[in-house]
Formats: sequence, structure tokens, C-alpha cells
Amino acid sequence: MRCLFIGLGSIALKHIEALKKNNIQEIFALRSSKKSIEYDDVISLYEWDQIPSNIDFVVISNPTSEHLKSILKAADLKVPLFIEKPPLMSLAGSDYLLKVIKDNAIQTYTAYNLRFHPIIKWLKANLNLDRILEVQAYCGSYLPEWRTSDYRDNYSAKRELGGGVHLDLIHEMDYLTWILGQPNNINSHFAKVSNLEIDSVDSASYHLEYDRYNAHILLNYFRRDTKRTLEIVMNNDSFFANLIEGTIKNNKGEMLFKTDEKIQYTYDKQMEYFLENLKRDNSFMNAIPEALQTLKNALT
Repeated sequence: MRCLFIGLGSIALKHIEALKKNNIQEIFALRSSKKSIEYDDVISLYEWDQIPSNIDFVVISNPTSEHLKSILKAADLKVPLFIEKPPLMSLAGSDYLLKVIKDNAIQTYTAYNLRFHPIIKWLKANLNLDRILEVQAYCGSYLPEWRTSDYRDNYSAKRELGGGVHLDLIHEMDYLTWILGQPNNINSHFAKVSNLEIDSVDSASYHLEYDRYNAHILLNYFRRDTKRTLEIVMNNDSFFANLIEGTIKNNKGEMLFKTDEKIQYTYDKQMEYFLENLKRDNSFMNAIPEALQTLKNALT
């Protein structure tokens, strides 16, 4: 199979590693400059008319601000699209995008890799929604340590490029609504509170209202000791999930589930899912309509 990348940054390299583990070797990338870093296993292209006619799928992995333009352009190829999250930086143009995708019968998948985290999969399979009283999801980490480049130059730091913790860490909104379903109402608060040299949002909180309980999400760019947890309080028990340690314990401290898999595992399993359904011509979860609903929730 042949694939084309639009955007070849750090996230694209994770997807390429996953592709290689799934025996996809013919990888092309549409580059913005001939001065871009070259990779041995990637064939660089610089113009749309250089793209081979027999590309099997396209990976959209450039800055979020470029997604709408790139998806619409890639739709001309009439092949399935693997779109890095979030699908867009705003809902502007989303109605037209939905029409183009539908009119051209294009299969889409939006890459929320945490759905493939063993912790999230265990909770999806084992959580009894009728017993829930309260949910708390938290993700905090230190933006300057995310990448080797200067964080101030990255799209995450720039509002106009689609940066902001509410978009970068949109995974929590996705996996919670995947597990719990869509809430009746969402209230949110966004702010820039730290001394990070960025103009994007570095703190976000959400209050999700369900019929019998509430769920809360807290996100930030400024926590030095990285933390990613999910707590679920029930009538007679509680689940405490730590996505970094790979553990789920109950209120007695008993281990309910443990995994040693690292984050690349989620990218590998995600790509395995995508390729398997692509070969079978199946529809994908998290197609553009579902992913746009998650984006709408995150922007509320």
C-alpha cells in the first residue's frame, strides 16, 4: 500500500513508525520546502501534481490551522483520509467540509489514539454507567518539555495556528464522551495563567452535565510533574486510573488492571485498526462527523 503524508512533524513520525510495524513501506510526504529535513524511508514531494495516482490513503498531520485547506485539497484524490486530531481549529467551514466528504463518499478517520490505550479500553468494556456518581479527568504537563525544539516556535504556543491546551489535549473530551456518551450540557473556562511565553490558552476546565451525575475535565500546559488520571466515583466503589503508570485501582488500593505498554503502542494499534478496516472497506469510528462533535464540545 502507498500512503501520502501532508505534514511531517513529530506526530507524523509516530504514525510512520506505526506504519512500518504494519508493513507499509511506500511512504510519500508533501513537503513545504526543499530545505525540510529528509528521512530515508520517506519520498519527498513538493507539488500536488507530483503525487502518484495510485495513493491508497492520505495522512493529514500538518498544523491544525492548515487542516481544512489540506482535507479539502486531499478530497480531490478520492481516497480515505487519516486525520490527526483535532480535525479543525474551529467550526468555521465545517458544514462545507461535511458536504465535500459526503458528496465524494470519502472514508475518514480522526486520530484519537488514546481510545487504544489499554486503560481506556478496559474502562470502556467494564464500567457500569448506571453506578456512576462523579467523574474527574485530569491532564497536566509542561509544554517546553514536549519537544526538542523551542516551545515558543511550535504551533502549540500560537493561537493563530490552532494552539491551545483545549485543542492539544482534546483527548480527554474524546475518551470521556466515547465512554459516557454525549452530555446534556457543557460549561467551560479557558485562560492563560502561567508565565509561559505563549499567546494560546494554557488552562482549560469543563463541566459536563449528565442525567444523574457530572463529569469534570481539567487541562494545563504548565504542570512540571506530568499527570494524566481519571477518577470515577460510584455507589460502593471508586476507580482510580493512571494513564501514565498504566494502572487502575479501586478505593481499597487493590489493583484492578495493569499494563506495561507505552504510548507508542496506542499509535501502533490505532494504525493497525485503520489499515484493517481500510482493507475490508469498513467504515471507521471517529469519522469527521463524530470528530467535529468532539471539537464542538471542546470549543464550547
